[in-house]
Amino acid sequence: MKDAVRTPPLNERIIFALDVSDPSEARRYVRALDSHLKFFKVGLQLFLAGGWPVIDDIAQRGNKVMIDLKFFDIPETVHLAIQELKNRGVTFATIHGNQPIIEAATSDKGDLKILAVTVLTSFDESDMRELGLSGSIEELVLIRAKKALKFGCDGVVASALETPEIRKAVGNNFLVVTPGIRPGLNIETKEDDQKRIATAKQAVLNGADHVVIGRPIRLSSNPLKTVKILQEEISEGLAGL
Repeated sequence: MKDAVRTPPLNERIIFALDVSDPSEARRYVRALDSHLKFFKVGLQLFLAGGWPVIDDIAQRGNKVMIDLKFFDIPETVHLAIQELKNRGVTFATIHGNQPIIEAATSDKGDLKILAVTVLTSFDESDMRELGLSGSIEELVLIRAKKALKFGCDGVVASALETPEIRKAVGNNFLVVTPGIRPGLNIETKEDDQKRIATAKQAVLNGADHVVIGRPIRLSSNPLKTVKILQEEISEGLAGL
């Protein structure tokens, strides 16, 4: 039997990234999609534009919310920030950081699940070299995933390309949320700044619990139809596990 953490329902597998600057536009997307999709991500742009009212509105409709602010600060500041997210209808929150930051975030989180960001999917190894880092992206991701598990995180944010090795290293009872998702052949998409990408089907086959998808849905002429197609891809991936 699969662990409960690894079996979210199909309508929670996609986390739709509400990367818009207008809270009214965000609400329109939620109302248009939450008949089929029940998980939404609020990042820096929308949080600064809409704050808690837009988050409360999403949650009050029976949806889950991922707050993607990637907290990275002195441990006490991160701890206090996490306290502001408790009991507010938030399911996931993202952090960066070392052992003290992770421990500060996870020490009193209640039901909130803390996800450590490994390496942004807009990075490749040329970016690592520019930062003076040696080794491969996969090696860095695995180091950070193991550290996240050891010090109390509920999961990580990582590319689907590294997910198989993460699963080997940390097992199944640990969340992997995968951004950088691009559709298969049934949906048109455009070039963007993501470098380490995969399809939703590939991500699930590789071991991802959730996939974060924004532009392919948001820029579609029929967002709900696109969601349904992506869910079909995910179902195909689940059938192959």
